[in-house]
Amino acid sequence: MGSDDLFKKRRAARKERKYEYKTPKANSFLIVTEGERTEPLYFKGIQKLLKEQIGGTIDVIEAPVIDIYGEGRGTGQLIEITERIIKEAKIMYQNVWVVFDKDAFQDFDQAIKDGENKGYKIAWSNQSFEYWLYLHFNYSDSALHRNAWSEKLNALFHQYQLGDGTYRKNYEEIYNMVNSFDGVNTAIKNARRRMASFQKETDKPSRFNPGTTVHELVTVLKSYLES
Repeated sequence: MGSDDLFKKRRAARKERKYEYKTPKANSFLIVTEGERTEPLYFKGIQKLLKEQIGGTIDVIEAPVIDIYGEGRGTGQLIEITERIIKEAKIMYQNVWVVFDKDAFQDFDQAIKDGENKGYKIAWSNQSFEYWLYLHFNYSDSALHRNAWSEKLNALFHQYQLGDGTYRKNYEEIYNMVNSFDGVNTAIKNARRRMASFQKETDKPSRFNPGTTVHELVTVLKSYLES
């Protein structure tokens, strides 16, 4: 009788441990952004389209699972936060992307290296995410301050009567706005053109101004919309 009770306890313990394991999730994405507004709202726009196209939840084998966290932290901290999120997650993400800008951060290059060493993919922009948004309308290789890109977007939002005619960081429909006139495909084309001369082995992202690799993440996500 005692051995029977011991067997039941061991079986219960094994069952409990089983549920502690993380479930691998096919085609799953974790996107962690530095910004708390524009970047997460942009990617949530893609997430919404994926849900609508699939017809409900995107937690299925054919569609990516996308969790987006707008952390509003510095670059080095963002890598640490991403690691924490992964450890606390209930699933095992296949694709981990960290999205951040150079802005005025001094640890930009190191944060990119640290993230890549952990197996994360980095969607960086120099100087800011606004450069990536600008590429939805026009090509540019001018080295401008991040404020200048916001000013250029302001003019474009006025010209094309997007939103209330002014560029703002908190537009929930920012993805659809900049995708007017096939903007996303235009941005991918413009980003590829700009980054064609970037040599990852020798060029420092902090000195490649302007520059962005956000198109790499967007290209992957768009592949689900076009399949």
